[in-house]
Amino acid sequence: MFGAMAFAAKLATARLSGPQVAFVRFGVGLLPPLLIGRYRRSALQFHRYDLLLYRGFFGGLAVLFYFLAIEHIHVGVATLLNYSAPLFSGIFSVMFINEKISPKVLLPMPIALAGIYLVVRANAHPGDYLGFGVWELVGLTSAFCSGAAVTAMRAARRGENSWSVYTSFCLLGMFVTAPLGIKTWQQPRGDEWFSLAATALLAIGAQLALTFSLRWLDAMTGGVISQLAVLVSLALGNWLLGESISTMAAIGAALTIGGVCGVVYVTSWAKAVPAPAPES
Repeated sequence: MFGAMAFAAKLATARLSGPQVAFVRFGVGLLPPLLIGRYRRSALQFHRYDLLLYRGFFGGLAVLFYFLAIEHIHVGVATLLNYSAPLFSGIFSVMFINEKISPKVLLPMPIALAGIYLVVRANAHPGDYLGFGVWELVGLTSAFCSGAAVTAMRAARRGENSWSVYTSFCLLGMFVTAPLGIKTWQQPRGDEWFSLAATALLAIGAQLALTFSLRWLDAMTGGVISQLAVLVSLALGNWLLGESISTMAAIGAALTIGGVCGVVYVTSWAKAVPAPAPES
């Protein structure tokens, strides 16, 4: 769902701005808890205001920067950069939620970083510094913010229900994306309505599935599965948009995904925190 969402967002940003698409994505995402009573009641049952605030604010920034990157560079490259977030969430989990990390993470992390460099280098333009242009750096910034948001979400899911985490993300994300989204607003037309709807609906399904699963899923399994979004977006971009995948980019993507999975595996060795009972 996340990979298909990125592809739908790429179609929408052919003319519309990334911030506008992100703003619509969050606005539509708020409809389930606003319109359905039992979801609204669950969304209002929360305990840790601070964690929900961090999750929503940094998550909103992550989506804003991610959609800006999707607007300006290949969707597969933007997604790969965004999904390097576990490199940052592993560090943040040590710094802020007292998880332990093995020194062995120093092996897969450079592999992932080398892979990112190869992918970006394969798509570099003249004048880019070490292959990184402005929008590639924006994509990496989205990963940094996503790492912070995921760390807050993992901490929040120890006591918060999935709807309170989800609703805070959409609400604060809408406020974060509103200034640029409204400033660059253009009236959608034709197939753009379909692309916007697909982006928003896929985002709802993907985000709810992710938030729900983190209550029971260990970090390694969730992190490895999430990398499928990169493969989906790369495949759809190549197949339907003609975005080329060079040998260097393919090798870099493999190194990045493998390195990120390695980081997730090592950081998952932290002692597990017992999950609360499933909500009814």
